Amino acid sequence: MISISVMALVFGVVFLAELPDKTALAGLVLGTRYRASYVFAGVAAAFVVHVTLAVAAGSVLTLLPDRILHALTGVLFLGGAAMLLLQKGGDEGEEIRKPENQGFWKVSGAGFMLILVAEFGDLTQIMTANLAARYDDPLSVGLGAVLALWSVAGLGILGGRALMKRVPLALITKIAALLMLGLGVWSLYEAVAP
Repeated sequence: MISISVMALVFGVVFLAELPDKTALAGLVLGTRYRASYVFAGVAAAFVVHVTLAVAAGSVLTLLPDRILHALTGVLFLGGAAMLLLQKGGDEGEEIRKPENQGFWKVSGAGFMLILVAEFGDLTQIMTANLAARYDDPLSVGLGAVLALWSVAGLGILGGRALMKRVPLALITKIAALLMLGLGVWSLYEAVAP
């Protein structure tokens, strides 16, 4: 059974954490050069692969005793919050190579490979594994994460410039870090509470 509350929480955390990521910028750049639907198809498929791997890893973590699991997820959330707060901006200089033609397989393949490589072991993938372990609900966590990643990709491809003009990237990053900090403190509390 799908838990709407778990799915919504995962969506919010992953969405906020992915907005300041370099892949949103890469989607924006690809979306300005190529047909948006082709780019989105490749990017969306790559995110499904990443979320599947993350949820599988998180599901394995649920085999740990509860206190150890809560302590581990708490530390990982705190580490993710620290990474968000301490990250340096400025991936704008990355160059994205142009495929030879505008065909579906070339463009979607370029988007797929770019995201597959750039997101492997990324913060949102680690967070998704962590959330899957925390809530022991792989379907809800997976759906929430995929929908969040697809939403950020869609925003990046179709209108990232307009969003960044209205909402400062630093604010988005701080909100995501505070959410992760709260989840980390809560998980650590659960690890030591009687």
